Amino acid sequence: MSDWVSYYKNEEDEGEEERDEEGEIIGEYKYSGRDTLVFLVDASKAMFDSYNNNLTPFEMTMQCIQNVYTNKIISHDRDLVGLVFYGTDQHKNSVDFKNIYVLQDLDNPGAKRVLELSKYKGEQGKALFHKSFGHSADYSLGEAFWVCSNLFSDIRLKMSHKRIMLFTNEDNPHGQDNVKAKFARTKAADLRETGIYLDLMHLKKPGGFDISLFYRDIINTAEDEDLGVQFDESGKLEDLMKKVRAKETRKRALARLNLYLGKDTALSVGIFNLVQKAFKQPPVKLYRETNEPVKTKTRIFNRETGSLLLPSDTKRAQIYGNRQIVLEKEETEELKRFDSPGLYLIGFKPLAMLKQHHFIRPAQFIYPEEYLINGSTTLFNALLIKCLEKGVMAICRYIPRRNTPPRFIALVPQEEELDEQNIQLAPSGFHLIFLPYADDKRKIDFTEKVPANQEQVDKMKEIVQKLRFKYRSDSFENPVLQQHYMNLEALALDMMEPEKAEDLTVPKAEVMDFRLGDLVDEFKQLVYPPGYDPEGKVTKRKQAGDDTEPAKRAKVEVSEEELRNHVQKGTLGKLTVPVLKDVCKIYKLKGGGKKQELIDSVIEHFSKH
Repeated sequence: MSDWVSYYKNEEDEGEEERDEEGEIIGEYKYSGRDTLVFLVDASKAMFDSYNNNLTPFEMTMQCIQNVYTNKIISHDRDLVGLVFYGTDQHKNSVDFKNIYVLQDLDNPGAKRVLELSKYKGEQGKALFHKSFGHSADYSLGEAFWVCSNLFSDIRLKMSHKRIMLFTNEDNPHGQDNVKAKFARTKAADLRETGIYLDLMHLKKPGGFDISLFYRDIINTAEDEDLGVQFDESGKLEDLMKKVRAKETRKRALARLNLYLGKDTALSVGIFNLVQKAFKQPPVKLYRETNEPVKTKTRIFNRETGSLLLPSDTKRAQIYGNRQIVLEKEETEELKRFDSPGLYLIGFKPLAMLKQHHFIRPAQFIYPEEYLINGSTTLFNALLIKCLEKGVMAICRYIPRRNTPPRFIALVPQEEELDEQNIQLAPSGFHLIFLPYADDKRKIDFTEKVPANQEQVDKMKEIVQKLRFKYRSDSFENPVLQQHYMNLEALALDMMEPEKAEDLTVPKAEVMDFRLGDLVDEFKQLVYPPGYDPEGKVTKRKQAGDDTEPAKRAKVEVSEEELRNHVQKGTLGKLTVPVLKDVCKIYKLKGGGKKQELIDSVIEHFSKH
């Protein structure tokens, strides 16, 4: 026997596992470093001019950055973010360049940084910025790139993704100065060579923003992004937020595997979760004296002697046929090993053969990984186009990682969809649909004792038709989760009281009643007999002289003969814990809270009798 100490993953762990509601592992993200993001903001006077009584471009930018900070605090608090102004009268940077001010170095997002950004809202914020930093048109964008590059160089931690977001409404910053324009293009090329991606978040200006004047030559995109997609200029905060969210959102692959189309043909793909359920962050244990996170370790001890057990001292066992089968760790892993990880093409089937009842768990998404195998993107696109033309899906055997049982999956093709702002609504690729095994299907008897007549069915169809609406999962937020984070935000930002989260899951009873009209009453008249009150409460009366309450007896779902058969075959483990507890209660056995202790008590009892 052994006792376990809980273990919390820290920064040095290899990865983090994602689990579904049943506890099954749905993915494992490998730790590849921290995402780093620098906001490079134009602070010239043109950014503070309002158009059509809307927010100024600078106010939109600061609200957008503040929103990214708060989102990262919740979802990716280990990421590094920084903020740099250029076009200011004051300057503060490591290279001592003029007109460039580093307001926040690369560091974890926190409440203090959010409060610092909130100072520059409205007219008072505009006046405060003018007083603290000032404005200047004599700046060099190339020097600003240089300062941002140095911020990345000063970080000693492992970085996975380095990105600069440039916010400006000036489409030709060095139109009259060819030297500065050439220097900016040179530094932008240096950023590209060092793996730093430069994104342009261009804002609306009178006469329109012409990206071809200057910025088309200096912006670059990541390898997993579409080079042909160029966002339009943003005149509203919502449009700017969409652009930033599309660029800032981390694209983490669950796994990178080979898709084998034949014996000698393979391409590499990445496996992604397009939708992930949001959970509350688990509480972090802190040391009382220093308020620092506690790092715990796992130790296994022998319960009888108290001695420390090494990994080689522990075995794995399974009772089968009254015998305890002992296995080594390597043997248990070998039992689970079927083949090397990958996707193995079996064949193609029409899309019409995929039914709704085949859905057994959340789907995943695959996209080509060019840098692992050259030509993967071309071959992937050819396969996608042909599947779309012929209306077929690919059936594959899927092994996500070592020591994982194989699954049969269907690769359902999907075309790319863009909105009016050229923002991607749906990526091109294949949805990975998990198909059920024969054991996953159940036969259900749909026969009813009192079947509904056709008139009742037709009336219910009318009710259902009146209550139909276009459901979108992203239109409903979890009210409990939203309120939880609003409370944390109010506590961190010293607010008087937290905001109240709107519960969008509450049915709109008045609208539903208006739509239905008299249909509900008509349906009740068809279903219930005259004078029947379906909402009335039924109460049981005590009979005269019956003062004794019936004793509560535990119910056993298995007979004694079945129990003896289970004991002889060593299959008591198939019974659930509540059933085993009921057995122990009936036969007055001393069983503990663990399943194995209950099984041992039952085996000992039937061995003696």
